[in-house]
Amino acid sequence: MDKIPMYIGAGLMLTTLLSIYIFYRAANKSNTFLIIVFVWIALQSIIALTGFYTVTDTIPPRFALLLLPPLIFITRLFATTKGRTFIDGINLKWLTILHIVRIPVELILVGLYTYKTIPQLMTFEGRNFDILSGLTAPVVFYFGFVKNKFSANVMLFWNYACLILLANIVINAILSAPFNFQQFAFDQPNIALLYFPFIWLPSCIVPLVLFSQLATIRQLRKEKILAPGN
Repeated sequence: MDKIPMYIGAGLMLTTLLSIYIFYRAANKSNTFLIIVFVWIALQSIIALTGFYTVTDTIPPRFALLLLPPLIFITRLFATTKGRTFIDGINLKWLTILHIVRIPVELILVGLYTYKTIPQLMTFEGRNFDILSGLTAPVVFYFGFVKNKFSANVMLFWNYACLILLANIVINAILSAPFNFQQFAFDQPNIALLYFPFIWLPSCIVPLVLFSQLATIRQLRKEKILAPGN
């Protein structure tokens, strides 16, 4: 990926660190979280630097090793009593602020498209509207937590909408990659996310955003159930 300027890779790394920091604050400064996440991204970085993920003709694709472990870990948290206790103790304000990282992510994707390493459909000039989640996050934070003007229903609607936007770009990114089941962007497939440091996007940022969304939805649904009159 020598043709990509260093500032784009540096931007992705800084965005990843920002995501980790915000989630660390949301998780009440959990050192356990920091250890897990830094060991994880270090391991994935070493693997990516060997060129492991650039081999795309395997079934299942090696790329799955970036996504499946975090998804399994998230599922386990929601499935266990200890995990649910952790989730219910996370700070919703910080979880909402975390979604601002979706703005620099989208700008980085535009940069990657400019240097022909991802297709246009993965940017907000194509099918990716995830930047709306980042742009609206400060509004939701202000009116939801500072002014207390948004009800739990409004907050839930926003989180569900953002979850759909996240699913949209993840699906399009996977189906645009040069795997055996590729469906889109044959003229310019998604290859950037197979290289370091861009593997940090699917292996770290996306899982943190997904978990933040799901944890927020769980807490908001509990708040509705426990509200007077329900």
